[in-house]
Amino acid sequence: MGEFATLLGPGGPLARVIDGFESRREQQLMADWVGEALAERSVLAVEAGTGTGKTFAYLVPALLSGRHVIVSTGTRTLQDQLFHRDLPVLSQALGRPVRVALLKGRANYLCRHRLQLADQARSLPGIEPPSARALSRVRAWAQVTRSGDLAELTGLREDDAVWPAVTSTRDNCLGTECPDYQRCHVVAARREAQAADVVVVNHHLLLADLALKEEGFGELLPGTDAVILDEAHQVPEIAAQFFGLSVSSRQAVALTRDTQLELTRLGLLDTGARGLVSRVESGFAQAQSALRGGPERVEYEALPAAFMDSLHEAADALGALAGGLEDTGSDDPGVRQCARRAQELAAAVETWLSVAPEDGVRWVEAARGFSLGFSPFEVAARLRELMKARPCAWVFTSATLAVGDDFAHFLGRVGATDARTLKVDSPFDFERQALLYLPRALPEPSDPTHTTAVVAAALPLIEAAQGRTFLLFTSHRALKEAARLLRGRPGFAERYPLLVQGEAPRESLLKSFREHGGAVLLGSASFWEGVDVRGPTLAVVVIDKLPFASPDDPLLKARLVGIRRRGGNPFFEYQVPQAVLALKQGFGRLIRDREDFGVVAICDPRLKTRRYGRLFVQSLPPAVLTEDGEEAARFLRSRLAAAGIASPRVASA
Repeated sequence: MGEFATLLGPGGPLARVIDGFESRREQQLMADWVGEALAERSVLAVEAGTGTGKTFAYLVPALLSGRHVIVSTGTRTLQDQLFHRDLPVLSQALGRPVRVALLKGRANYLCRHRLQLADQARSLPGIEPPSARALSRVRAWAQVTRSGDLAELTGLREDDAVWPAVTSTRDNCLGTECPDYQRCHVVAARREAQAADVVVVNHHLLLADLALKEEGFGELLPGTDAVILDEAHQVPEIAAQFFGLSVSSRQAVALTRDTQLELTRLGLLDTGARGLVSRVESGFAQAQSALRGGPERVEYEALPAAFMDSLHEAADALGALAGGLEDTGSDDPGVRQCARRAQELAAAVETWLSVAPEDGVRWVEAARGFSLGFSPFEVAARLRELMKARPCAWVFTSATLAVGDDFAHFLGRVGATDARTLKVDSPFDFERQALLYLPRALPEPSDPTHTTAVVAAALPLIEAAQGRTFLLFTSHRALKEAARLLRGRPGFAERYPLLVQGEAPRESLLKSFREHGGAVLLGSASFWEGVDVRGPTLAVVVIDKLPFASPDDPLLKARLVGIRRRGGNPFFEYQVPQAVLALKQGFGRLIRDREDFGVVAICDPRLKTRRYGRLFVQSLPPAVLTEDGEEAARFLRSRLAAAGIASPRVASA
């Protein structure tokens, strides 16, 4: 151990200032490695098991380094936690005041110009304006806010129509030509970030800055000494979005709406302009009509000719609209920006139409309009180039980066194959706290009776734990079937409140689960990670299948084709490692604290019947393994009793 053993030790400044601070050897080890990476400007990947305290393990070296550091997270929740709680507490404890900035994407900030335009929408046919009440609230708040961060404005739904009406996008932002540029909240936030010692961002914003330099009037990264990426397992998927291409009919709808708003503001919306707008709308509407009745996802080769013809017409119509706006002779920034948007959207459609087959995979999503998608076969080389162009320290950390002890899969995906690696085990006693239950005699996951068997295996555990259960599924279809089966059991919903993903917002479901103490929650992908329920409220996690990604996913197809093209084995090089990491995330929902306990049941016989099954089990925390359902139920009853929670029989005696 080095200098951080003292700082993070039982007699250190953090222990003296922070209530409940716990000295952890694992945390001190990670902090030493992060400190070295910052000093040497090297690349480091750290898998830090649950309970390590990895946030402090990278923040303490960052604060003491005296360097300009960017900390990037996977979620706004963690972003807010770092900025509002962790960094102020550590700065005080260490006696090192630092300038800290919180920077979000532009969709999180009020745009004064868009707020002004929102009034115009009320007078235009075919454009649904935000409600007068919501707009009035935003306008009143706009007079007093300093940051323009929409998080300050509470009480409006996340899907309220007012948000897109009063925020900017990369497409519609006027940049330096905006009349409100000097008072722009995005510009102010960016300037504050550039002057700060530590900047807290999210992965989408960081990768936009890396790949596109799109999120705000100059790059974020010049002058940065270190980039620390928490929840780094999400980075490869997010990066693929920025190196691919996505064109949506919603962009065309937004363009035609904004064009009418800007021209109306200037009194220039005449018959000719309406005709140009109508031609764009018609082209995209006809393309959408050509997809009606078909699947939601269509491979490029299977697209109907009528769709392709309409798409060419839509691109031509966009070009005509751009020319028409330029012909108005207006020097107004809003009109000029709409002309540029039309040109860029036409170019994006034409680029998608002309992509060479050897460059990647193309497809169309036909839901709520349609979107054109393209993903290159490989993105690691692009990421590697971007990191090399910025010779600072790069630290990747997460609870799930390694398959077994091997980081090769993750490092290969982010183009950092030469990185140093450190695996820090969880300080939790999994052999005492957790039981891994693999039920016997289950049907194969492809069997139509599999979900019924999963529910049957889960019921004794739910009864033993008196609810307190997460049922995690790899598909929405299985989730809905399980909900139907449980609701069909007499008295089940009366004993155990059933919380089903899709029937309420995610945070609302989690709040109800925590408050009730005996509920059963059914969730799919979004509940496999980023969910933290501590204490005996959660005692059982049931996982229906190994979380292999859907083979129909076009991004997955692109990666598998890329691996085949270089002679690799896609299943063992990509699909198995990805599923292992996802399973580790699901398992990680159970034990969040030293006093937590419970059972993780994985209802997939392939763990025992396929040669890759052993790799999955070996990659999980070292819980005691059993195939005996009664042993799992006894474990739950015993641990609940020890926690002072009586079983139903004891309670009724």
